[in-house]
Amino acid sequence: MPLSPSAVPPSGRSAPPFAIPAPRHHLPAAPPRHAAAVGVGLLCGALLIGLLLSVGERPFFQGLDGHWAASVNSSRDDALTGFAIVFDRLGGPLGTVLPLGLIGCLCVYGRWRSGLYAFTAGIAANVLVVLPLKQFVDRPRPPHPWVLVNDGSYPSGQVFSAVALVFVAAVLVFPPRARRWWWGFGGLYVVAMMGSRTWLHAQWLSDTFAGALAGAGACMLLWRAFEPLLRTEAERVAAGSLWL
Repeated sequence: MPLSPSAVPPSGRSAPPFAIPAPRHHLPAAPPRHAAAVGVGLLCGALLIGLLLSVGERPFFQGLDGHWAASVNSSRDDALTGFAIVFDRLGGPLGTVLPLGLIGCLCVYGRWRSGLYAFTAGIAANVLVVLPLKQFVDRPRPPHPWVLVNDGSYPSGQVFSAVALVFVAAVLVFPPRARRWWWGFGGLYVVAMMGSRTWLHAQWLSDTFAGALAGAGACMLLWRAFEPLLRTEAERVAAGSLWL
């Protein structure tokens, strides 16, 4: 049966009967090639700093920590202190509420695999990585913190949570173009969280760096570990069959 004029492509060539576009697996994002090695390296860096703190009375970076703590000795009533307290609240109870809200939204839309990664990286990893390190190192807090803190200064659990939130959102929420600016915004958020912890004399500067290293390392390792589940979800997102 000949094709009608409207069915013939403008080029004069017949179109293939089944032209299926290639799937675009944008969400969740695939981990980089060396994610596992980078994750192990970052976690080892945080552990090494902890070992230096636990075996020596005064590690070589304690002088820098002391100078930094002295340089941020400002007033409790200025605007920067209020700004730092906002970040203290974000890293406290809201640091758990935000990941839980994200997990709930993901599961409602059928993305339970992403929800499992978000729970493991954003909540469980904090318990399994930060708390043992705090007990192992048992570093005293800086003198006279301006906010309520618990025992164990090293590493910073709030910075760990901030890094985990940035990673989880980048991997699970943002498509490639938006992900580029999110990494930049997330980096600024983590730096602000690190600054707030030292400004409030809640932690030493090295504690915040170790929290960032541990958070990034744990998220990279879990990103690689969850890669098969996340890849399956990405294929189903592209095919519109999440609930299957």
